[in-house]
Amino acid sequence: MNAPTSEAPSPTTLGALRAGGWKPRSLREEIRSNLLERLRSGETLFPGILGYDDTVIPAVENALLCGHDLIFLGERGQAKSRMIRAMVALLDEWMPEIAGSEIRDDPAAPVSAFGRALVAERGDETPIAWVHRDDRYVEKLATPDVSIADLIGDVDPVKVAEGRSLGDELTIHFGLLPRTNRGLFCINELPDLTEKVQVGLFNVMQERDVQVKGYRVRLPLDVLVVASANPEDYTSRGRIITPLKDRYAAQVRTHYPRTRDLELDVVRQEARRPEAPGVASFVPPFMEEIVAELTLQARSSPDVNQASGVSVRMTIANHETLLANALRRALALGETEAVPRISDLESLIQSSAGKLELEYAGEERSETDVVRDLARRAVRVVFEGLVPGEGVASVVESFNQGWNVEVSSEMPASDYLEGLDEIAGLREAAAHLAGGESPERLASAIEFILEGLHLSNELNKQEGSGSARYGSA
Repeated sequence: MNAPTSEAPSPTTLGALRAGGWKPRSLREEIRSNLLERLRSGETLFPGILGYDDTVIPAVENALLCGHDLIFLGERGQAKSRMIRAMVALLDEWMPEIAGSEIRDDPAAPVSAFGRALVAERGDETPIAWVHRDDRYVEKLATPDVSIADLIGDVDPVKVAEGRSLGDELTIHFGLLPRTNRGLFCINELPDLTEKVQVGLFNVMQERDVQVKGYRVRLPLDVLVVASANPEDYTSRGRIITPLKDRYAAQVRTHYPRTRDLELDVVRQEARRPEAPGVASFVPPFMEEIVAELTLQARSSPDVNQASGVSVRMTIANHETLLANALRRALALGETEAVPRISDLESLIQSSAGKLELEYAGEERSETDVVRDLARRAVRVVFEGLVPGEGVASVVESFNQGWNVEVSSEMPASDYLEGLDEIAGLREAAAHLAGGESPERLASAIEFILEGLHLSNELNKQEGSGSARYGSA
């Protein structure tokens, strides 16, 4: 949410509001008008959302232009909540309400007993308050313990004890939905609501009114109801009752980034790079691609439950962890540049743990084994895409003549350069990939080439405690 960019308008009474030329309009008219203005000006509707320009965003725009309640269907980590929260920007920055109203009554058409009585009594002197658009958004995480009283309302025993009749609307304690009148109400993970509570949403979404207990209280609410859900919960398991599905006029299907480049764009935007004074950080492009490819491999792996999804958050966490491990090494060895290497991929086990739901619940393979296998597959895919076989043929030949190279995540970068020129073609190939001539960057590129050749069955690899030795296949 954003801080107000302007002060609240000055009218403080209904008469002054009317004299200033204010004209009431419904919530959907307000959103539609502001959306049309943005579309005409070319202003970004969902800043920071990448990869949805031709799929999700047009569907959302269509729904809002139609005034539809909508539900976002997608696996975890697909920016559903972020998109819903961004819709707040389509509201007017300030909205007038009858001061003291629990449900933010429209001064021109109050719907609560309090609002109607106050306007009848005070007329043009009815006091007006101004609400910022950020306060017109309410978000509720659906859990099995959410009740009708939480969302719709209930009779307040304190008000009854004060002498009011049970049939008096003023005895009602309004729930979240009525209090969001003239605003956006979001329910995250909608299928987790009990069927009883889902039934309670019918009137709000169709007839636009609420009913509390056995009393006939008609409150024609003006609220846009938006929800999010996992597609599996929404369809296969039948955890949303059919009449409620029917009331969501628009279903918007989100998705993960469809290319490695898009995945990396999200990571570069969202990742928080760990830093230390005196140590520069650099992530070689091939290491970035490996991190993104690891996630893409997980999204197609038979070992991973695809219905659960593999969030972009895993890619972000892995990117941050990879650089943190390189930074820790640089500080320990007194190096001036932190550059991740292939041997740092082992640290991704901790940042990937818990973000993958295994298909066999770990009975056949552990999560650690799965992550290591995904990392190896990612390295091979990236290596085959970046390094042509003829470009490293001389490197393979040198190893066939008896060369061996030992590497380690804790080895100084300078040690990688010893005897480097004795292995024909290795310096040239490493320099092409490294993005610089510093020992740290060359060391990273050397490890990548050696591991890629091993995974291509060109070199043998013997792993020890924290180190690896590459030799002739």
